[in-house]
Amino acid sequence: MIASVAGRVAAIAPDGAVIEVGGVGILTHCTPGTLARLKVGEEARLSTSLVVREESLTLYGFATDDERAVFELLQTASGVGPKLALAMLAVHTPGALRVAVAAADLKALTKVPGIGQKGAQRIVLELKDRLGTPDAAVDAALNGDRPAPLWREQVHSGLVGLGYSAKDADEAILAVEPQAEADAAEGREPQVAALLKSALRALSVR
Repeated sequence: MIASVAGRVAAIAPDGAVIEVGGVGILTHCTPGTLARLKVGEEARLSTSLVVREESLTLYGFATDDERAVFELLQTASGVGPKLALAMLAVHTPGALRVAVAAADLKALTKVPGIGQKGAQRIVLELKDRLGTPDAAVDAALNGDRPAPLWREQVHSGLVGLGYSAKDADEAILAVEPQAEADAAEGREPQVAALLKSALRALSVR
């Protein structure tokens, strides 16, 4: 198994990145959140999971070992393959997935394209005791506390990945928060790509 790759980022595409390792460009399929942390020409390290099929070898890359572990655990549920597992991590962080499964939050799980009500029920049933010990995020959800919106973490990570400081990222998030709240008020899921663009504009006019 290829547990990780480290090297210069040669290229970034919408669904993955090419990491040069020993003169060889290795394509790794990643979530948008992971890709936002990468920058062409800079060094990077990704935890990886190799999925072997009869006709292909596909490498999936993650920002953390925890994301990789959750990716692999998700695939132990019936009907969950690598593409769906990656989609789940594109929509929810590992902590948010633990929250959703522990709290049987079917609404959160069905936000993932490709997961319907029955699929969400099956995932909860099969993974409830397998995604790890409930952490603070899970405890908060089970106690009725509202977790921080996922878009905040994704936009923050994207800005830091582009070279901005954590302080700059925090200020930009405050600037785009009304846009995200307006989307939520109209029943739309805040779009991370649009919010990231707005955040970059806000930083450029300071």
